[in-house]
Order: sequence, then C-alpha cells, then structure tokens
Amino acid sequence: MENWYWMTLVVLIGLTVRWTVSLNPYSGAGKPPMFGDYEAQRHWQEITFNLPVKDWYFNSSDNNLQYWGLDYPPLTAYHSLLCAYVAEFINPDWVALHTSRGYESQAHKLFMRTTVLVADLFIYIPAVLLYCYSLKEISPKRKMAVALCILLYPGLILIDYGHFQDIYNSVSLGFALWGVLGVSYDWDLLGSLAFCLALNYKQMELYHSLPFFCFLLGKCFKKVTFKIACTVLASFLLCWLPFFTEREHALQVLRRLFPVDRGLFEDKVANIWCSVNVFLKIKEILPRHIQLAISFCLTFLSLLPACIKLTLQPSSKGFRFTLVSCALSFFLFSFQVHEKSILLVSLPVCLVLNEIPFMSTWFLLVSTFSMLPLLLKDELLMPSVVTVMAFLVVCVTSFPLCESTSEEQLQLTPFAVSVRRRLPGFTFLPRIIQYLFLSSVITMVLLTILSVTLNPPQKLPDLFSVLVCSVSCINFIFFLVYFNIVIVWDSKNGRNRKKIK
Repeated sequence: MENWYWMTLVVLIGLTVRWTVSLNPYSGAGKPPMFGDYEAQRHWQEITFNLPVKDWYFNSSDNNLQYWGLDYPPLTAYHSLLCAYVAEFINPDWVALHTSRGYESQAHKLFMRTTVLVADLFIYIPAVLLYCYSLKEISPKRKMAVALCILLYPGLILIDYGHFQDIYNSVSLGFALWGVLGVSYDWDLLGSLAFCLALNYKQMELYHSLPFFCFLLGKCFKKVTFKIACTVLASFLLCWLPFFTEREHALQVLRRLFPVDRGLFEDKVANIWCSVNVFLKIKEILPRHIQLAISFCLTFLSLLPACIKLTLQPSSKGFRFTLVSCALSFFLFSFQVHEKSILLVSLPVCLVLNEIPFMSTWFLLVSTFSMLPLLLKDELLMPSVVTVMAFLVVCVTSFPLCESTSEEQLQLTPFAVSVRRRLPGFTFLPRIIQYLFLSSVITMVLLTILSVTLNPPQKLPDLFSVLVCSVSCINFIFFLVYFNIVIVWDSKNGRNRKKIK
C-alpha cells in the first residue's frame, strides 16, 4: 500500500511540473507567416485530417511543404490524425483546411497541452515506473527516487512542454523504453514490436537501432529464431502499407524523413561538425557526398567496439550502456543532427542512473545545457533554471553523489587495474573526474550567465551560442570515451543476462 502511495506521489509531481512548464508562452505566437513552433503540430493535424494519405508528404496547393511540412514517419502522422479527430469533434475550426492556419485560442492551447500530457501518461510514464520497479537489490523508496529523477529530467520536459515544436518525444522514447524492458526480460517479440513502433514514430530512433540489433543477434546465436524478423517486418508493413500503393509514394516519405539537402548540420548543435566548423568551414570546403561519407565512417567506427562487445557478450547491463554509447556516437558524428537529438542519448543515461549516479547526473545536466541557445530563443530561461534546480536537488537527495566517485562506483576498476600494471602510481583517476566535473559545472554556469546578461559583439553575434555548443561537445566526447571504457573493460557483462540491475 505504501508503494502505491509513493508511486502516485511521483507521478503527480512529474505531471505537475510538466503542466506548469507548458503554461509558458510558446515561441512565435501571433507572428506570421510561420506562427511559431506550436503551429507545426496543429498544421499536421489539419493536413492529415483533410487530405488523403497519399498527399500527406507531397507538395501541393493544399499542402505547402515549406509551411511546416510533415517530415516524420507514418506513425507520427497517424497520431496527428487521431488528435485531429478529437479536435474536429470539439471545434472544427481548429483543423479546417487553410482557414485554420495560425489558429490560436486558449481552448486550443489547452487541448494541445492535454494531448502531450495524455501521451506521457499512457506511454512514457508507465514505462519509466515499470523499469524502476524492476530494478534489483534496492529498496522500494530508492526505486521511486530513481523514477522521480527520470521524470524530472529537465531536457525532455522543456522540449516537449516548452519548445512545443518537437513535442511527443516522450511517445517515441516511451516505446523505446518498452522495447528495452521487453528484450531485457527475454520478451523479445514484444520488445522488437515496441522498438519498431518507436522507429516508425520518429526516425531518430535509429540512434538506438544497432544496440537492439546486436543484443538480439547475440541472443540468437544461442537460440535461432525467425519470429523476431517476422515481427519486425509485419510491424513495418502495417505502418507503411498506405504508402506502398506506388513506389514514388514510399520514396517521397523517405526523402522527407532524411533531408540530405539540408546539409551536415543545422543551427547550433553540440556535435563535432558544428564545433569544427568554427575553425574549418567543412560545409563550404567539402562536397555534400564527401561530408555524408565522412560522417558515416566516423559514426560507424566510433560505435563499433561497443556493438561488437554486445554481440559477443549479450547482457542487459551491456545493452543499456551500449545504448548510451551508440546514441552518443550518432549525435556527435552523424549527418543532419538537431540539438534536440541529445534526448535520444539522455534516455539510456537515465536507465543507468542507479548504477552510476554521479556520471549520469552530470551528463543529464550537460545535455540540458547544450540546448541553451534554443531554450533562450524560446524564452524558457526561468523554466530551465527551475527544472534544472529541481532535478539536481532530487538527485543529490536520492543519491550520495559526492561519495559516488570511487573507481568501483564509477565502474572504472577494471580499466584502472589494467593501467596500474604498467603505471603503478595511477591512483588519481577519481580525483581527475572530480576536477573535470567541477570545471564543467563552473563553465556551464558562467556561460549561462554571460548568455543572459551580455550582448555578443556585433562581429560575432553567435559567440555565446558557439561557446555553449563547443563546451558541450567537449563534455560529450569525454562521456563517449568514458562509456566505451566501461563497456570494453567490463568482464561481467555476460553474467545475469535476465536481470535489470
């Protein structure tokens, strides 16, 4: 009975914070011709409701792709259609073709906010609670503390409820988390189905695809099965069936999902390409096909060690850590990355929060900071500060972070032991980590203050945004090295495969 009380309290706190952030005015409100980020989601409901399926992804007089054209997989479109039916039932003006463009009213804002909250309540939050409930060898209160930390992660809340363009991230992340739960407990068919739903909702779930593939492949070496392949094919076929009537329809959807013409990166994103571009104008020097080839090679090479280890030694723990490593490799090196894509790395980091609380909390703070230029643009400074402080307070209260920096607690003991075989004096690794953390936090705080209080020089209008991205990128490279060290040097990954620790 007590567990239900704590669970209910955690959910209520998570929902309250989400709803409060959603009350913040969204960017671009009342500003034609695009009317801001909020309009994108409303417009997709308008298009899916009024046009036949075959016209959803094609440019036409009724569907101007330059005006918030649909660029997500079919499952997102179906979700928009479902919301549109509800919207039309409440007020047909909300989704009227053409005349609803730029529609804004308090009732409609309430409706849109509610759709995000409902998606969280039915998909993401139950997956988080079930995952935390399944954690082994910790008390029920500790499980609820982990759940509260995950639900209060500021990055996802600020993007889904504040930024409001790429909302419903919790749907794809929730499906992915259900997939993690499924394959970790040997419910491979259900896990595969859940991840296919995630991938068909947002194409960025490709960040998680290789760990799922390698984990299942490693399992199949011991028990050959074709049921997983049939499940994947059937789920994709059902989602894409309306677009298979003509070859050009399917190709047009793919072109919308993977817009290579947009270039190596957009805006200010905390990955390698945006950071290097400050000194070396890659987008101007190299042809686009060379950029694409280089990004593919670096992405593949950076995730290869972790994927090989997971395939040869499949385990739930190795799977979770490989999800972090691979998603971070995609974010740092792949083509056409958005700043919001860091959420795809943050989800698996949340899943190892109980195992490495210090490093996980640090990463989740950096991931939110990396989106600072976007958050300031959307006037989300105050919600950002409040949610970050709330998250940090809960993490510090739930975990002894200051006491979680020993080699064992950082899961660096095997690596440190191997180094000490050649350098016996190598005993200062935890101290280095502590100094790096302190430097990272001080830098993030200073850059936030500078970005808010000072105007950049006229000749360098993007100075603070570029500094935020570069500092975040350096942090992410460090985390990529750290997680790969933990994965490669961990000799226990092959044990207790069915457990989720």
